[in-house]
Amino acid sequence: MRNLVRTYLSAFNELGIETWLMHSALLGWWWSKQLRPQDLDVSMHISEADIFYLASYYNVSTFSFKNPGIPRATRYLLELSPYAKDREQADQLHPADARWIDTKTGLFLNVYAVRYNLSRPVGEGRLRRLSCKDGSEMVDTDLFPLRVTIFEGVPAKVPFCYRELLAMEYGAEALEGSDDTL
Repeated sequence: MRNLVRTYLSAFNELGIETWLMHSALLGWWWSKQLRPQDLDVSMHISEADIFYLASYYNVSTFSFKNPGIPRATRYLLELSPYAKDREQADQLHPADARWIDTKTGLFLNVYAVRYNLSRPVGEGRLRRLSCKDGSEMVDTDLFPLRVTIFEGVPAKVPFCYRELLAMEYGAEALEGSDDTL
């Protein structure tokens, strides 16, 4: 899973796709700047504009990376859902907009596009509501501007209000005892 995350972050950085950690990956970053040992379901977020870009130019593309400690390069497949461009969740069993897949092991991480929620009213102070197919909801000022950091030894980004988002998802007690440094 660590190689999966490292190669995903590196590839998306090379493609100019702005991606950021969410859910358990963000919690792992909070505690150790790494995945937690129990993380088997990793989710990353990207913008709606970037999912359209990937759908247009990179669907079913393979990427090759030389990972430390592995003699030969590993190939990864970027596969977009047929519903990636749809705002609504059409596939209840597989809501991810894309997957980054290790072609040798079959391990994958899910990629979700974050979209402005047109059905929800603009919030207090003209805050714009965002949502994605993994059920996440937030306001745009919770995410942007993204903060640059390191995760699993490679450059990564996290939401601007990472502490508040983690507390909403996992409870404040899940954050107690960390030194909270980017």
